[in-house]
Amino acid sequence: MAQKEAQGVAEKRKGRRGPSSVIGSSAAGCVCAFLSIYGVGGAALSGLWQLGFVASFCTKLSDTVSNEVGKAYGKTTYLVTSFKVVSRGTEGAVSVEGTVAGLLDSMLLALAGFYMGEIANLGESLIGAMLQDKEGFRWLNNDVVNVINIISWKHFCSPHATSSVPELALVMIYRKIVQ
Repeated sequence: MAQKEAQGVAEKRKGRRGPSSVIGSSAAGCVCAFLSIYGVGGAALSGLWQLGFVASFCTKLSDTVSNEVGKAYGKTTYLVTSFKVVSRGTEGAVSVEGTVAGLLDSMLLALAGFYMGEIANLGESLIGAMLQDKEGFRWLNNDVVNVINIISWKHFCSPHATSSVPELALVMIYRKIVQ
């Protein structure tokens, strides 16, 4: 932070994010997730909502990475509207270094999202094939398999994730209701 302040490119509030930053950064992705979860538009739009979810976070990641790399390592920065050379940290300025870093990071996140989705899809199929409709597991329908899959992947992707007690409680309550 001291280096950014010395260069005059430090963010306001010493780089700390406030509620408006969090909401602004995640609103589009959250709306797409909500629309996908609740099946708005049916199967025809489901893929579009999922793509929108991943794209919104790829966009935010790309923006953040290009900003940080451009401010730290950008040799020459240009104003995006006129391509006039401007100083680092100018609003609307871009650099080759920052742009390339943002593009690569966004592609990496999209690729990771794709592969994790495919692996999770396979995991869900395995749970269904091995347990669903088997004696003692009649309560295990597609909704419960989805919850189990999400809990499993949450912990696989983030081993330090908070406890899944609330999610497991929901599975147990559901099991009692359908029996």
